Formats: sequence, C-alpha cells, structure tokens
Amino acid sequence: MAEARRLQGKVAMITGGASGIGAASARLFAEHGACVAVADINDNLGPLVVRDIEKAGGAACYIHLDTVDEDQWREAVRTAVERFGRLDIMLNAAGVSGRMPDGSAAPRIGEADLANWNRIMDVNSTGVFLGTKHAIEAMQAAGGGSIINISSIYGIVGSVHNAAYHASKGAVRTFSKSAAAQYAKDGIRVNSVHPGYVDTPMTEAVHSNPELARPRLDETPMGRFGKPADIANGCLFLASDESSWMTGAELVIDGGMTAV
Repeated sequence: MAEARRLQGKVAMITGGASGIGAASARLFAEHGACVAVADINDNLGPLVVRDIEKAGGAACYIHLDTVDEDQWREAVRTAVERFGRLDIMLNAAGVSGRMPDGSAAPRIGEADLANWNRIMDVNSTGVFLGTKHAIEAMQAAGGGSIINISSIYGIVGSVHNAAYHASKGAVRTFSKSAAAQYAKDGIRVNSVHPGYVDTPMTEAVHSNPELARPRLDETPMGRFGKPADIANGCLFLASDESSWMTGAELVIDGGMTAV
C-alpha cells in the first residue's frame, strides 16, 4: 500500500533549502504533497532543488534569502504566500558552524573574535528569530501552523569546542519554547530539532578528515554519521498533523550520542 501523503494541501518555507538538511527536507515535504518555497543565498543550488521537486511532479519555487536581513524576510514570506496562497510550515534550517575552513575547532573563548561570535549568533539565532517572527502573521491568517527550528545536540549539552556555536544553538532551543508558549492559542506550534553529527556540506571538512571524524564516531553509539534524510524525517513528523499536540519540545536525532 502506498504511504499516505502527510502534508497534502500544506505550504512550507525552508531556509537553508539549497543543501544538506534543508534540501532533504524540501524534497521530502514535496513528496508528501506540500508546496515548497526553497529559500537560500545559494542561487546555484537552490534552483536545482526546485527543479528536482518539479521533475518529480511537485510544486516549488526558489527565493533568494539572507536570513539576517529583515527586509528580505518580509519579501520572502510575501512571495511564498502570493505564490501558493498560504503558509503552514516554516523550517528554519539555515546555519553556520563557526569552525575554521579546514574543519578545525574555533578558538577558545579567551582568543575568540567578536566579529566571528556576532556572525554565528546572527545566522544561527537571529535568523531563526526573524523566520519565526515573519511566519506568525501568515500562519495566523491560515488558522495555525508548524514552525520547526533546527538547533543541535549542542543546544542541549556543551563541549570544549566552539562556544559561539553552542550558545547560538542553545538560544534556538529556549527561544522556541518561548514562541511555543506565546502562540499556542493561535494554533501555531514551535518545536526545535537537535541533530547529532550529520554528513552535510557544513560538516564535510570535519567528516572527511579521519583524525577529526573518528572521535565523533566514537561518541555516537550507533556507529555512523547521520544523513540529511534522518533529520528530514523528523522534521516531516513535526510539520504534519501527526504532531498536533506537540509544541515547545525538543526532538533529538543523534544516533544515541546524548544518551551516554
């Protein structure tokens, strides 16, 4: 028996939709019947995701969006609603790691650069705030919706590395709870997703280096890195009506890393 289309009739907007978790989620949401606005700053890869969705019979559009620019957010949400008639799902998946280009860890706090701290906080935290803020009015008009904010296992636990990234993802976790409480009566659900170590373009420099990858695998009881599809499947659940009584929660998808 064919699987039911779990997002039939819904409209989703996905930031960071050109690659990684965002792209996997865009394709999966479309497969399950959603019209998808793929938003990103990568004007080369973003339209390719749209092309894949349309070739498979789905409906999608590409929107250039720098998630730290509020004017671009206003225009992006307006464009999505004009194109597809409503907004039911916002997946804030855009983010940066803050690691060095070779995959090595960011400097310790005592040597950290303020400009780098601000860049990480702007993309990972402020971008999520703006995405949530500008989804709310459209979702109120639609009678409710689901906002899904990608955090990290490092929004729950800390490590000796990359304090700015940890702080930014912790902010996503607690911000999502506050938004969930504020807008529950409007039928708007807000949840955070906490991936473990996932193979994406953002982690490629680390995971392709055996010296850096091995410790991460050793920390993961299931013995493999996650795939974007692993996280996209969790996002599909939160986007669907199957999670209709779930808000302000954390969905951890980490191969068991935070269980030990």
